[in-house]
Amino acid sequence: MKKVRTRFAPSPTGYMHIGNLRTALFTYLIAKKNGGDFILRIEDTDRERYVEGAVDVIYDTLRECGLQWDEGPDIGGPVGPYVQSERMELFKPYAEQLVEKGEAYYCFCDKERLEEVKAIQEASGIMPMYDRHCRDLSKEEVRAKLDAGVPYVIRQKVPLDGEVTFHDELYGDITVPCSTLDDQILIKTDGMPTYNFANVVDDHLMGITHVVRGNEYLASAPKYELLYRAFGWEVPQYIHVEHIMKDKQHKLAKRDGDASFQDLMAKGYLKEAVLNYIALLGWAPKGEEEIFSLEELIDEFDVGGLSKSPAVFDPLKLRAINAKYIKKLAPEEFLGYAEPYIRQSVKRQDVDISKIAALLQDRTEIFTDIPETVDFIDSLPEYEPSLYCHKKMKTNEENSLETLKAVLPVLESIPQESWNEETLHEKLFELIAQMGVKNGIVLWPLRVAVSGKAFTPGGGIEICAIIGREDSLERVKKGIGKLS
Repeated sequence: MKKVRTRFAPSPTGYMHIGNLRTALFTYLIAKKNGGDFILRIEDTDRERYVEGAVDVIYDTLRECGLQWDEGPDIGGPVGPYVQSERMELFKPYAEQLVEKGEAYYCFCDKERLEEVKAIQEASGIMPMYDRHCRDLSKEEVRAKLDAGVPYVIRQKVPLDGEVTFHDELYGDITVPCSTLDDQILIKTDGMPTYNFANVVDDHLMGITHVVRGNEYLASAPKYELLYRAFGWEVPQYIHVEHIMKDKQHKLAKRDGDASFQDLMAKGYLKEAVLNYIALLGWAPKGEEEIFSLEELIDEFDVGGLSKSPAVFDPLKLRAINAKYIKKLAPEEFLGYAEPYIRQSVKRQDVDISKIAALLQDRTEIFTDIPETVDFIDSLPEYEPSLYCHKKMKTNEENSLETLKAVLPVLESIPQESWNEETLHEKLFELIAQMGVKNGIVLWPLRVAVSGKAFTPGGGIEICAIIGREDSLERVKKGIGKLS
């Protein structure tokens, strides 16, 4: 068996789009599942779209996600260089080989003629395609034009009739009439290769056995097949994956401002959760489990689980998966992640951040939710007395006023040195027993009084322990005043 070799070949055009990262992940998983090599190749020949620093974004994102390459620009390898702009001298000789074989030809048509042909075809309702004007020039005509320095491109000589069949691991065998295929350009007038031609040559020279790419490239696959046949090269296994959609009608697209990996990190997601989620976009594991580490994904992944249907990016599903990862963190790990977000709202130094974090961990879906969740700790926000009304707790403004009047002396009786969660719990539950009421009758008004919120990490007892005796008493008194 030939060793499996896959490649991720991004263009450095900005941030790492979620679709690109998914391609990298699937490519990595195929390699590692089969004990193969994962190669990183930078395709940087489109200088108009090149973004300074984008190569570092690619490196940083893959490393952060644990998708370490076996060969690449920074670490080298046996088939380098791994940056396409450094391979430019390789491609034209291969195109000239095809010319010698009669599988390609020199085309001397200028831009004006091509535009005129296109306009005529469009006006006639014909699909625009090169009219093969230069396809049958004699060797003498070609030599004369080359000697005269007439600008040219090299085009692929696609068969005029018959069919071409290529195989895809998801779609099976696909057959296309050759008459529908254009004689695509292989080498441009500046001597540089086109994207499609460079891909075929690079994949062959690098020994790539499996190619994962978006299914928008299905239309180009027949031309790739013909190029491989023309060279007599072995065709890699193709896996054309479906798009990731924003909704049923619109693709997820970087140019439309849709989330990149960097955006999701800035929004407070864990990289492990993001990687786990994007693996599920277009791929279904065999069992019911959906939470997988990268190592578990390598074991579970199977090309047969890939879908032919587009996957819709669901932010709520991502949040839910992220919440599961957050709950699995060790407390000290969660504190490390959460503290910067807590400190965005909590500036006071007399509170124990670790206690706040302990209350937050089971209630946090993404870290950027935290600042708004704890913004009551430094200062009590303004709130309406109607917040004391809770049907489930059977509280209203009247009984909440009586409750807070009963709670205040209990809190005042606890000295500073004994002010902690255990003592507060003991004394307040003694009060609940004395009053002969359900817990919520006492604890809901206390929560509202000390937080000014309906939803908080922890209840009134935990909040009182965190904000301290003086602040707790002041807030309860303010609640009594508001309800009075």
